[in-house]
Amino acid sequence: MKSKISRNDIVAIGLMLFALFFGAGNLIFPPALGQAAGTNLWPSMIGFLLTGVGLPLLGVLAIGVSGHSDIQSLANKINPTFALIFTVILYLSIGPFFAIPRTGTVSFEIGIAPFLPDMSGGFNIALLIYTIIYFTIVGYLSLNPSKIVDRVGKIMTPLLLICLLIVLIATIINPLNEPAVPIGGYVDNAFFKGFQEGYLTMDTLASFVFGIIVINAIKENGVTTKAGIAKATIKAGLIAAGALGVIYFGLAYLGATTNYASGQVNNGGAILTYAANAHFSVWGNAILGFAILFACLTTSIGLISSCASYFSKMFPRFSYKTLVIVFTIFSAAVANVGLSVLITISVPVLVAIYPLAIVLIFLTFTDPLFKGRVSVYRWSMLFTGIFSVIDGIKAAGMQIEGLYSLLNQYLPLFESGMGWVVPALVGALIGFLFPSTKKPDSMTKDKISLDH
Repeated sequence: MKSKISRNDIVAIGLMLFALFFGAGNLIFPPALGQAAGTNLWPSMIGFLLTGVGLPLLGVLAIGVSGHSDIQSLANKINPTFALIFTVILYLSIGPFFAIPRTGTVSFEIGIAPFLPDMSGGFNIALLIYTIIYFTIVGYLSLNPSKIVDRVGKIMTPLLLICLLIVLIATIINPLNEPAVPIGGYVDNAFFKGFQEGYLTMDTLASFVFGIIVINAIKENGVTTKAGIAKATIKAGLIAAGALGVIYFGLAYLGATTNYASGQVNNGGAILTYAANAHFSVWGNAILGFAILFACLTTSIGLISSCASYFSKMFPRFSYKTLVIVFTIFSAAVANVGLSVLITISVPVLVAIYPLAIVLIFLTFTDPLFKGRVSVYRWSMLFTGIFSVIDGIKAAGMQIEGLYSLLNQYLPLFESGMGWVVPALVGALIGFLFPSTKKPDSMTKDKISLDH
């Protein structure tokens, strides 16, 4: 059995992983963060990088190092029913409900809309035509996932990086303005505000899915030993994380330095469009349009392929190709509700499920410290789930009389949207001190198979 992979293949897989992560949200949220954070750019970006880069990297490594074949087997230690529900919600969130449609709307609004007359007054026929063309291409490229490394890691990613770097280098050399005074949550809670903004990229959720793609790509290069897969996953993950960190900071700096010029529009897409036009006129919009298209295509291809693979295993009567077509058509339809509506709907859902993913990642890595006790997983995830759902209800704008003021007073970090942290730790401590006598479910021993 082969235990090593060539350096060139590692680089290609790392770039593929970067491109899979770097999609719609990754382009629009850092500039908006930079503009709103202003002079508090550094603490807000540290928080954003933790959830936008650090946690996704850990998610990929959790799959690669733990030996589990998918997120469902990873979560099965808690409860088989919970694992199934959590996995389905995760796939639908990063799939046809939110993330995939968002790639279509973002690529349209940044890459196409600037060249069209204003159509904000009613139904956007241009968006409909664009999404039909865009998702036809995505669906076609998703039908053969075995070529994803060649298509993404060796072709699309270098083009994406070149387009983005042209705009970012121009911004660094000749910034349009100085960072302004921070606004909103960035005034007093810049770090925690940036931390939560990282949720919107959905990358930590996607990391469980993309980790499987990375493992399959490594196995297709002949590496089949557990140690070899883990080592290659770490190397590829570090390449992707490094590229993400550099691009994120460049985009946030672009947002911070176009503050006055763009009129504080607080819209990442509009900020990018303005900056590209200011530096390169209409050619800047063309360059940015190509970058957006490559970024969104790669992400949507990876997500549709992953969703179709998972649900075809859950429902064998539906083939992979059938589900690719279904998810592609559904995503195209959802994309036409518009970017603002998608973001508004997705925020409460992400605030509710993101902490569960974060805690699961940390429990996976600290598993040897508490000897894999099931009770630690269950109590920690239970307490996390209760308070993350409360945070999600709060993010949705729903008021619960007296509860929020009580939690603000007695629960640390609740006001910052991180009220689940202390309950997660308390739950883990309870599970450690009062371990369950029940043995872990046999499914938790499910390891990486040699099948795709």
